[in-house]
Amino acid sequence: MSEQIKLIVEQLNKEPFKKNLNLITFDSLEPMQLLQTLNDVLSEIDPKQAIDLREEMPEQTAKRMFTLLGMLKYKPPGGMTEVSSFRQGLVMGSKPVVHSILNWLLQRIPELKKRAYLARFLVKLEVPAEFLQDDIIAETYHQNIHKECEQLKSSGFSTAEIRRDIVAMEEEKDQLIKRVERLKKRVESVSNHQRMLELARQLRVEKERHESLAHQKQEQKNQLFQAEQRLQRCQIQLKDLQQAAADEKPESIMKKLEEDIKFNSYMVSEKLPRELENTRKVVDYLQKVASEPAMSQAEQRELENKIRETNTEINHLIEKKMMRNDPMDDKLALFRQQAAIIVRKKESKMEELKEAREELSAVERELNMKSSQARERGGAELIRGEEFKRYVAKMRGKSSTYKKKRQEIAELKAEFGQSLEAQRGISGYSNTQEELERVSAIKSELDQMKGQTLDDISEMVKKLNSVIAEKKSALSPLIKDLRVLRQEHGELAPEFEQRKAQYDTCAAGLESNRSKLEQEVRTLRDETAQEESRYHHCNSMREIIEGQIQRAEEQSKISQSTDLQVRRTALREKYIANTAEQESLGKVLRQQVKQVRENQEPNMRQMKMWKDLETLLECKKQCYLKAQSQAPIGHVIQDVGKDMLVL
Repeated sequence: MSEQIKLIVEQLNKEPFKKNLNLITFDSLEPMQLLQTLNDVLSEIDPKQAIDLREEMPEQTAKRMFTLLGMLKYKPPGGMTEVSSFRQGLVMGSKPVVHSILNWLLQRIPELKKRAYLARFLVKLEVPAEFLQDDIIAETYHQNIHKECEQLKSSGFSTAEIRRDIVAMEEEKDQLIKRVERLKKRVESVSNHQRMLELARQLRVEKERHESLAHQKQEQKNQLFQAEQRLQRCQIQLKDLQQAAADEKPESIMKKLEEDIKFNSYMVSEKLPRELENTRKVVDYLQKVASEPAMSQAEQRELENKIRETNTEINHLIEKKMMRNDPMDDKLALFRQQAAIIVRKKESKMEELKEAREELSAVERELNMKSSQARERGGAELIRGEEFKRYVAKMRGKSSTYKKKRQEIAELKAEFGQSLEAQRGISGYSNTQEELERVSAIKSELDQMKGQTLDDISEMVKKLNSVIAEKKSALSPLIKDLRVLRQEHGELAPEFEQRKAQYDTCAAGLESNRSKLEQEVRTLRDETAQEESRYHHCNSMREIIEGQIQRAEEQSKISQSTDLQVRRTALREKYIANTAEQESLGKVLRQQVKQVRENQEPNMRQMKMWKDLETLLECKKQCYLKAQSQAPIGHVIQDVGKDMLVL
């Protein structure tokens, strides 16, 4: 309140009021003087309000002020619930009511001047319906000329720039007309100039047509190139899908489809409807804001103040609810908090899953692009998961076939040794010997090939065994440590789960206690701020009252003094003398006003007669000057009682 009074006194001491007030004198003003100050401010906004309140009835004053404040869109601090008390306070000159009005008016004087000036032109007139049938009257009645004028003023267009542009364009137009005329004169001297002009016109038309066809051709080329690129991408995607379908199993496809269905169902049933609802609310709010008329800075500040007040009320209500409903007493509070935490975690995981899917699709597109580039350059295709498994199975089958063939070769060797022992005593030893030599040669070749293959395989097996042994030796201590750690994990897992449940419970309780303490701290801070404001207000009021008491004591001492010179310096004596002087002056002024009103019609008639006389004399003067300027066509003979003109 003290800040408000300081602001009012500061504004009243400036131009154009110059009241020369301070906090004490302003606070000691009587209700009639306070209303007169308010009326002076209103008269600065609207000159029609310049009226002495002593010559006006209180009911008329209140009605006039109510009408002007309503036109200026002033809203009482208490809203519509305290309108009657506001009216009564204004009639009685209540300080809180008048101070709030002065504070509101003095902060918006330029804007309110403009509104008061425009109000008389923007008042809706009652026009009979039969007159509105005329199109001109209806158009004039419904047009918003002032609003269009303000929009043009704020649009940034400058009439000076437009005039300069118009002048420049007119000069260019004149220059072009002159050039065309010069060219026409030069062409007219050439034979068959009409034919040549027609050919030039046709040439220009054909050039424009050629440019348009070239532009269409370029657009069609671009469209063809884009279509080829789309076809190539579709072919690559089709091939990749076919390979993926050939590589994957039905179980993996079904699992992937189930995951996709779960993800899409969550997006459709929970996430997207929530986002859609939020977007609709934002759009509705923006449409509502766009449909409303533009607000001034004062209205905007007023709305911001209302928003702050509403937010403080909401915070107070929340604090009251928190104090009334203790979270520790509510058995479901812990489960609500845990459910909220789970929902937030679920939303964050779904966001992570969405980002991972987008990253996976981007990587797959990049892989498809790289593989298509590799195929175009003639490189070998990469072996993927299922193909690599089939390749390993094929190599295992070949290894088993090799082992079978090796066993058959050993059996043939044994049979060959038995046949040699049986054929030594048989006739035809030479033929058998030749056959045996031939078989042995073939066998030696096979043994050589087999040996080479076996050496390679054995060397590979040795290398693999050595690598496996090294890995086993390197992993053996880690495996031992892993077994110990698994055992420890199995022992600690139940304890961890128990401790984790205790931690979650304790964290939820601490979170509820923290929120409660935060609410209490906010409440105490608000109370502290209120008490500080009350302290400053009481301190300022105490200073004002002390000043008033001191002043009253001084005046009491002066009035009780026996010295007449000292008593004449008392404010009471001065005020009585000033009041008597002002009353006598008012009587003189009222008499003068009465005399002016009584003598108005005779004075107006006399002024009209003087104007007519002045007009007549001016006419005679003009006639005399005109007669002097003309040549004499005769002479005048004056006689007693008559004048004669002789030509």
